Amino acid sequence: MKLDDFQVVDGDLDYPTLSEYLRSDALAVDTETMGLLPQRDRLCLVQLCNPEGKVTAVRIAKGQTHAPNLQQLLESTDVVKVFHFARFDLATLRHNLKIHVQPVFCTKIASKLARTYTNRHGLKELVQELEQVELDKSSQSSDWGNPLGLSDAQLSYAANDVRYLISLQQKLSHMLQREERWQLAQECFSFLPTLVSLDLLQFKELFEH
Repeated sequence: MKLDDFQVVDGDLDYPTLSEYLRSDALAVDTETMGLLPQRDRLCLVQLCNPEGKVTAVRIAKGQTHAPNLQQLLESTDVVKVFHFARFDLATLRHNLKIHVQPVFCTKIASKLARTYTNRHGLKELVQELEQVELDKSSQSSDWGNPLGLSDAQLSYAANDVRYLISLQQKLSHMLQREERWQLAQECFSFLPTLVSLDLLQFKELFEH
């Protein structure tokens, strides 16, 4: 993809971009961090994409604890936020920026409920099957907190992680409705904030014997 297809901003969304995104019914969201433990590994980047394909990558500074415009957007009940593996992103956004994201659609949960013919539910496999696009994931494990800035490869990777999510949401929604699992999916999405609270408090296997 062309790197001029999206913008990179520091710290927070500007008001024109916020206003544009707030007019969307759905918004794709992803995060990049320094690791997989929200309590240890800081948030570095938040990527957003609307149905028209406008991508914005918000760079989060080390030590930054709030982003008011981003919070307004992600907490707006009028815009569905679409993630892949929302459990992690919601925990990261809450721990780092005190953002309680709602409402949510998780393409990984949707895939597991709808695509029971496979055990391959990663974003790369999902995009490959439903969009006929092969994602380059080579920049997945890289230094997202580099003070010298992000490389073109990192920016391209970050943009690709959100640019297909809304299309995936639409296709998976049709599959869930067809297989009569739509309501179950909604109940799973509604439970995510509680699951994130448990994760951040480091409760594990709470529902096991």
